[in-house]
Amino acid sequence: MKKITKYYLELKIVFLKTAALIILVCLFLFPSFHKIESTGDNMYTILLNGEEVGMVDSRKTAEEYLRKARTAMIKEAEGLVFVDAVMETEGRELIFGRVDTEEEVVDNMCRVLKTNEITDRSLAYTIKINEFTVNIQSAEGVKEILQAALAKYDPDNEFQVELVVDPDREINVLTTRITTSDDRVKEELEMPMAGAEKAFYEMERNSDVSLQMSFDDFDYGLVDLYYGDEIEVIETYLSQNELTDVATAKEILTRDQEKNTIYEVQAGDTLSEISLKTEIPLDRIIEMNETLEDENSTIRVGDELIITIPEPELSVGRQEEIYYEEDYDAPTEYIYNDEWYTTDSVVRQQPSAGHRNVAAVVTYRNNSVTDTEILKEEVTIAPVPKIVEVGTRIPPTYIKPISGGRLSSNFGRRSAPTRGASTYHKGVDWATPVGTAVVASCSGTVVRAGWGSGYGYVVYINHPDGRQTRYGHLSKVLVKVGQTVSQGDKIALSGNTGRSTGPHLHFEILIGGSQVNPLQYLN
Repeated sequence: MKKITKYYLELKIVFLKTAALIILVCLFLFPSFHKIESTGDNMYTILLNGEEVGMVDSRKTAEEYLRKARTAMIKEAEGLVFVDAVMETEGRELIFGRVDTEEEVVDNMCRVLKTNEITDRSLAYTIKINEFTVNIQSAEGVKEILQAALAKYDPDNEFQVELVVDPDREINVLTTRITTSDDRVKEELEMPMAGAEKAFYEMERNSDVSLQMSFDDFDYGLVDLYYGDEIEVIETYLSQNELTDVATAKEILTRDQEKNTIYEVQAGDTLSEISLKTEIPLDRIIEMNETLEDENSTIRVGDELIITIPEPELSVGRQEEIYYEEDYDAPTEYIYNDEWYTTDSVVRQQPSAGHRNVAAVVTYRNNSVTDTEILKEEVTIAPVPKIVEVGTRIPPTYIKPISGGRLSSNFGRRSAPTRGASTYHKGVDWATPVGTAVVASCSGTVVRAGWGSGYGYVVYINHPDGRQTRYGHLSKVLVKVGQTVSQGDKIALSGNTGRSTGPHLHFEILIGGSQVNPLQYLN
């Protein structure tokens, strides 16, 4: 065994101390080496557009280097530079590792950015209308497209569109301003007129001035023109394949397209009248609205129906001052009777149309009239209004008088089920076991309760609206004549009495003393 001398031990200790000192000096004097830590990820590999460009000690450092690389490219190009740049960082924890210098990383980033530089982009303009956008190469092209929308309603080219900076937006967004040949300015989405001109125009409309004017004194024609949709024009930089030519954009923005809109049902509307008013086929209106089953479906004032109307992407509003003569009806007048039901009405006076001469301002959205304001009216023949007396009381309702049962015989003509039976059935039959509870279809007063010949045991009830219900072929009557019953009260048990071919309930409703189809009145 080799003998270890005191001199050898001292030499080894000196060697270890010297090595430790050298390592510490390297760690503190050479910044390319990272100190030993154990705090999670402390070294990050930078990937720019998928290519490795260096190693840094934090994501913040990577972002700073990318900004410097972009700045260097801009200075070198002396102008706008477009480049696709996607940076990723992959972190890991190392006890000992080397980071790249700023110069190395920035140079590598510049090299990658230059290889991904986009050279075919140029200044362009994006027109945004609601959710629709289209890209145009020049500002003149934008104006030409927007002017084309106005030209449909301005054959004399009196209104001109201009692009102006939108003062309400922080970024460089343009909006539109429409001017006329006499330099009247109309801001988009504001009132068509403003300031002194608007005040004078309103004074002319609302004072006695217009009443004193003759029909020849009005200045008929186009009064105002404005866009009906919000327009934004945004400066941007795009490549050629992202642009739309002016002719195509004109066609897109001005061509009528089918668009869904809402129609609110007005007093006096019927589905057929709505079809005529909107120029949409009745079957198409029924198809678009799930609440409608057929042309006889009930609609009420305030109901909203979906209809399609032809509208361009960019709508135009306008006001025209016009003269016309027309036959017209006076509004219907109503006399309300609190003793009558709402189903009761009587015409007290038949209407007669009047005739008038009118000067008015008509407001349009595209080709649809949205408002008419009469400036002067001269009635040559006064109209006679239609006068209708109507009830205000809610009428009673009728319910099926039994629970369940099978409809075995409908109302109307039939083959006689047994000798002596009628070939015209005056009610409806529900087959049901003997003893099924029979209830009052509507509240009222019992006027018959007992045997009814061919009907067997019967119950007749008179109701407040003048109608009567009858219940036949009963096995047992549970009410008496003169008794008042409420809707749903138990009045009898079903049976098979009288002229009957099996256990069932026969049910009738009479109006004015004549039987009607009960199924049309049951709620």
